[in-house]
Amino acid sequence: MIQGDQKSLHYSTTDIDQRNMRDYFFRRLLLILPTLVGVTIIVFAITRLVPGGPLERAIMESQQMNASTGISTQVAGEGMALSESQLARLKEYYGFDKPIFESYLDWVSKVAQGDLGSSYRYNEPVWDVISDRFPVSLYYGLVTLIITYAVSIPLGVVKAIKHKSPVDTITSILIFVGYAVPGYVLGALLLLYFSVRLEWFPMGGFVSMRFDDLTLWGKVMDLINHSVLPLICYLIGAFAFTTLLLKNHLMDNLASDYIRTAIAKGVSFRRAVTGHAMRNSLIPIATTFGQNIGLLVGGSFLIETVFDINGFGLLGLTAVLDRDYPVVMGVVLLTSFLLLIGNIISDFLVALVDPRIRFQ
Repeated sequence: MIQGDQKSLHYSTTDIDQRNMRDYFFRRLLLILPTLVGVTIIVFAITRLVPGGPLERAIMESQQMNASTGISTQVAGEGMALSESQLARLKEYYGFDKPIFESYLDWVSKVAQGDLGSSYRYNEPVWDVISDRFPVSLYYGLVTLIITYAVSIPLGVVKAIKHKSPVDTITSILIFVGYAVPGYVLGALLLLYFSVRLEWFPMGGFVSMRFDDLTLWGKVMDLINHSVLPLICYLIGAFAFTTLLLKNHLMDNLASDYIRTAIAKGVSFRRAVTGHAMRNSLIPIATTFGQNIGLLVGGSFLIETVFDINGFGLLGLTAVLDRDYPVVMGVVLLTSFLLLIGNIISDFLVALVDPRIRFQ
């Protein structure tokens, strides 16, 4: 009878935990919308208040054109090269003819209908501009993420178990040297040596110009050939951080009292590492996993610039420099959404790794 009561209590506790977890993640999902609203309001207001916007650029270009052709026009005011009607049409085109809050509501209503507006620079819908470059950064991000965790976790375990051994010393030197060199600097050096001098790899780009004419195997090899050097640059920073993070936490756990107690009770060292210390050491890895989701699509605009890759990160930088505000808002919206989803995934992974987590 007591065993039956204990089993019923166990099932009841498990059901409560599952309900609490479900309610917690449901609340987190509900918070995504107001968080996105807050982020986009701030960015939208900044795009309307900072100087050097598309309206000012249009006026400046018109003044430069008139100066180069020797035409002098001064209609809308001193130093102005556009008439009042032209200026009004430009404000209407760029959406500057309304107050900030009213313009933001118009933008939100279009987003709710799946319309992010049109790019000032490319004269294309923002969705089309983003969709052309998003898969490129997604490819590099996913491959980087898979290789990083597939190599860093086993290497971190080996370095923690064989601390101060020749293996640990050599790998630490390589990791610190790689971490000290910025990815874009390493990319420039790799291009100079392997692409210019040895001609082993192409100078840049995502794929070659004749990619569509290749066979399936030719396309795969062409993609790999273009990906080797950029992936090395992407992997340097994340690889070092994840490896050292796991090693340090695993060493702390191996020195804990509960590991010594488990070994004293007859548990093998391998079982103590894999069954006890390893699980606790994965908690910080799970915590930082969600942050990598934003980096997964954002990529590195510097690395993309060095290798001439039309990725998502370079698109965002170019949009900011060109004051292409519809693209800026689209990039901010998508990146913020993925980062929020990544934080929720991190909470879920932490709950799976650490059974002590309770959601209230």
